[in-house]
Amino acid sequence: MLALVGVIVFVGFVALGTWQVHRRAWKHELIARVDARVHAEAVDAPRKGQWPQVTAASDEYRRVRLTGIFLDDKSVRVRASTELGMGSWLLTPMRRKNGDIVIINRGFVSPTWCDGKATCVTGPEGETTVSGLLRISEPKGAFLQNNEPANDRWFSRDVAAIAAAKGLDDAAPYFIDADALSSPGKGDGNDGPVGGLTVIAFPDNHLQYAITWYALAGMTLVGAWIVWRDQRRRSRNRPL
Repeated sequence: MLALVGVIVFVGFVALGTWQVHRRAWKHELIARVDARVHAEAVDAPRKGQWPQVTAASDEYRRVRLTGIFLDDKSVRVRASTELGMGSWLLTPMRRKNGDIVIINRGFVSPTWCDGKATCVTGPEGETTVSGLLRISEPKGAFLQNNEPANDRWFSRDVAAIAAAKGLDDAAPYFIDADALSSPGKGDGNDGPVGGLTVIAFPDNHLQYAITWYALAGMTLVGAWIVWRDQRRRSRNRPL
């Protein structure tokens, strides 16, 4: 019975280690794919007919551009923690020529910017072009902090909820993180949104985990050998 348990434990540890090896290969492919998207030439942001095909696997962090008019009176602030400190992301809808609405994360603003509101006109006025990284909506809210549309309090960039709260139809299911050229700001978020602060990081601890699981598998074998040796010695010394 003890031997059977040891075999099950050993096989389980080996399976977990092998799974982490496969996860590591997948993670490295993901990192390479995202890096290629980030450094590629900007392409037109997906239009309404393409929205159903937009997914995190195929499109997130893709460099895109679009032209339209900012709807500053529909802006919201979303709580943010960045390298510039605590503050907010300023999200402003943009209306394209064909009527599509795409929410633009124009960048970081300080807590005191616009007296804590979101509707200050930041410019440029009229039609403008924005470039940046396509991001997938962040529904429901942040950890232990649900969005409160009725109070215009936002903790995640939930584009569907923001569009509904602002009475916007035909809103894209994604948003765009504006780059530093599109939202230059002043470096601290006090004089306008600072773009280009997207953090792209994928934890890669799979090799460490794989080594741990394989080490535990090896320890199981050693333990099984010790038990087998002890039982064999006992059987030899048992009186006839």
